[in-house]
Amino acid sequence: MSNLNRFLGGSPGSVLVKLIFLSLLVGAFLAFYEITPFELIERLFNWIASVLDLSLETVLDVGRWVLYGAVIVVPLWLISRLFGSRR
Repeated sequence: MSNLNRFLGGSPGSVLVKLIFLSLLVGAFLAFYEITPFELIERLFNWIASVLDLSLETVLDVGRWVLYGAVIVVPLWLISRLFGSRR
């Protein structure tokens, strides 16, 4: 088996026929649901942006919670260290 056949997963002709057939099926599916390739790419970028925005909001929320908790925890810890019993 040649390197090209190994890379393609078969002979170039058979791979080309498979790709054309799969492209026809996917194209028919997209046309049935009236989705253009550009719309699909735009939806993908919008989805990625929303995931990143959600992640950033989550990080900011967690950071805010840490600060809220630190306002109570750090002074209590400091007081316990200052007035704790020493052996």
